[in-house]
Order: sequence, then C-alpha cells, then structure tokens
Amino acid sequence: MANDLTFKTIRELSALIGSGGVSPAEVAEHFLARLEELGPAYNSVVTVTRERAMETARRVEAQIVRGELSGPLQGVPWGAKDLLATSGGIPTTWGAEPFRDQRFDYDAAIVERLEAAGAPLAAKLAMIELAGGMGYNQPNASLTGPPRNPWNPSRWTGGSSSGSGAAVAAGLVPFAIGSETFGSILSPASSCGLSGLRPTYGRVSRRGAMALCWTLDKLGPLCLTADDCGIVLEAISGPDPKDTTTWQREFTYRDSFDLGRKFRIGVIRDVSEGAQDAVKSSFHAALSALSDVADVEEVRLPHMPYVEVTRTILMVESASAFEDFLADGGPQQLTAPEDHHAPYARTAILATDYVKALRLRGVIAREVDAAMSGFDAWAAPTSLTTATPIDQQFRRTTSGPGDVMGAIGNGCGLPSISVPSGFDPDGLPTGVQFMSRAYGENICLAIARAYQSRTDWHTRHPSNVSPPAA
Repeated sequence: MANDLTFKTIRELSALIGSGGVSPAEVAEHFLARLEELGPAYNSVVTVTRERAMETARRVEAQIVRGELSGPLQGVPWGAKDLLATSGGIPTTWGAEPFRDQRFDYDAAIVERLEAAGAPLAAKLAMIELAGGMGYNQPNASLTGPPRNPWNPSRWTGGSSSGSGAAVAAGLVPFAIGSETFGSILSPASSCGLSGLRPTYGRVSRRGAMALCWTLDKLGPLCLTADDCGIVLEAISGPDPKDTTTWQREFTYRDSFDLGRKFRIGVIRDVSEGAQDAVKSSFHAALSALSDVADVEEVRLPHMPYVEVTRTILMVESASAFEDFLADGGPQQLTAPEDHHAPYARTAILATDYVKALRLRGVIAREVDAAMSGFDAWAAPTSLTTATPIDQQFRRTTSGPGDVMGAIGNGCGLPSISVPSGFDPDGLPTGVQFMSRAYGENICLAIARAYQSRTDWHTRHPSNVSPPAA
C-alpha cells in the first residue's frame, strides 16, 4: 500500500484515510521518508519537520476515531515554501544564507489554517533567496543549491517556489504552498508538470509570510491536479483581521461548475510569440482539446507598458521591503554574485516613477477588466520555454508580448491556474494557463478541470524519482 501513496491526489488520499485503508500516521511516515531520502538530492528541502508532522498525524488519527471529520485535507501532508513563519524552533530561512538560522515564535496564517484542516506540515521547502527579490538570473541563487527538476535532474524547476515544484513533482509531498510576485507559482508548475494556482490578490492571508512586494505578493498551492488546487484554496483563503489586504469574503470551492453554455476563452494576439515550437504546439493542442466546451477568440489589447509598470512596482517595493538589509550590506552575503549589487540599483528609481506606475496600473486594471468582461478566462502558454539547464543563466525577458499575461495577472492581482499541456522532444513538461477576472477562481478552475478531464498529462509522473547523480 505504501508505494501506491506517492502520486495519489488529495481526494484519493482522503478516501483511503477515510475508509481506514491507511492511517494518517502511515501516510505521514511515507512522505517523511521520501523527503529525508530524496529531498537533499533534488536540493528541494530545507528542513524536514518530522516531529511536528507526526504530532499532527496522531492528533488527526484520534479525531477520526472519535468521528470528528474536518474535510479532505485531514491527514494529508504538505510542504511550505520557506518564507512562511513556523514556530517551535523550526527555521524560516527565506532561502538566503544570512537568514539560515532565523526563527519565529509564531506560525503564518496559512500554516495555522492548514493544520486546523488536519494537514501535517512535513517540510520547509527550498526557494530562491528572498523570493528572487534581489534580481537573480541563474538557478544557483539559493542556500540549498539549485533545485533539480525530477523530469531531468540536469534541468531547473523554475523560480522562486523552486523547491515546492520539485517536491510535488518528485512525489515527496502531495501538495505544497508557494508564493508569486511575478511568476513564482506558475513558472515551477509549468516546468515540473504540475497544477499551480495563483489566487486573486487578497484572497489568501500573507500574515507571517516574508514580504517582498506588498501590492503584488500572493500565496497559492502547487498540486497534482486542478481539483486539488481548489481544495487547498478553500482551506487557506478567507479574511484575516491581522492582514487588512485580505478580501472580506469566504471562498467556497465549486467542484461542479456548469454555466449552461460553452466557456468563452480569449487569447491575446501574439501571446505565444517567441515560444519554443513544442510550447506553441502544446498550447494550440490544449485549445483544440477544449473545443467541445469552449469558444476561443483573439483579444487585441491597447498598447500600454504592462511589463514595465509591474516591474517598476516590483523593484521599488522590494527595495523598500529590504531597506535595512541593503543599508547593512546584507546582499554581500547572498549566494548569487549578481544579487550582491543588483538590488542597490533599485534604490535609484525615482519616487515619481513609482507613483506614475501605480497610477498607470489603475488604468491598466480598468482596461483589462473591460476587455475580460466578455470572457470567462484568457489562455496562454504558462512559459515560453521548458525547463532551462541547471548550470546556465536564463534569459529574463523585460518586455514583449510573452510577458504580458504575467505582467497583467500580477500587476492587476488576477487569478490564474497553470496545468500540464504536454512535453517537448526532450521529455520536459509544457504548461497552459487560464486567467480569470478578480475573484474568478472557480471559473478558471472549472476550465482547467474540463481540460484535465479531456487529457492525461496531469496523470504522468517522472519515472526516475530515486536520488539523481550530482
């Protein structure tokens, strides 16, 4: 039974636990063993939280015996990107050498909510140092070393939720929590063949999470399926009086969603320009797979500085968030050489440019919302390339049509889900994303579920999940 647990979905694990086919302690032990054995080889784990996970699992077992059922996450282990505060002496490193021994005496809101749902925290997972906020341009920017992609250990997993992507793709945990400021959930989801959901800004409390950009940061799940993403989102979302940016309404996941008509999907003109051939082919095949339930139409956006606006906000807010760290020379202790100097350039951005970017973001948000009003979602390739080599710099696009969905989605705080859409000739996953209007998670989840019911990409997993060669 134990070997059969590795790539079970949340619903499948919940059914096994609920039927008595396996105990929460057995499930926790299975994944803890995988984390301990394989986590270091994939550079995906910072801390295995064995004691805490087993304590939660035993508590959940007692609840089940008493007939106290709390939902589908009861007894399902998970991993946290290591920017989420954890109490009990567990380090929270932010992926950065200067914070290797950092500890908090409280738990992040998302940790509290998942443990309340009965989900044992099994590990703190690797990430790009300071969530990539210092301007890195290669995979080694992490105190654990570059997380290796389980599909091919010579390739990277994407950033900055890199350990979260590796851990779920390798079957080390059934799901993980990542964060996104500009691509950090969707990128590893695409590179690792996972389903990753970036919620609407304010949908999930960020209390206890490292702040990089106050008006851009979002927390969300990386899972095996879109359905799993919906389950996790319901558990972690909702208002938090200690985080005034949270939306004051609860989210209820609708795992059955019938509009009574076909979905209307928009595709921004030239959105796949510059993409690898395999990425383009997978994207068009994904749209074709939905042809019986969706109508697709090209979208022409007004010419606006979408990427530049979002990146300006990101650079200024990250410099402000780490103002003291920069003043004290902290970047000199970071792993990536380019992170030693790049953040200082951000302090030279004029306040007038930041204010202008904020005002333009308001204009963009209105224009985009109007353009999206005739659609249920917009679709695009999640990334223009498959996973990059682990020993090479990656080309960071600063403008052009390929970044528009990311710039709009993050700048305007819109929800999007990436799901697997195929493979390139080297056997590396591709991804397609569906982005909806603000608070439209149930719609983009429904489209993703419809897609996954017509394809089997999400059921395919790396065949070699034993320790890779260094």
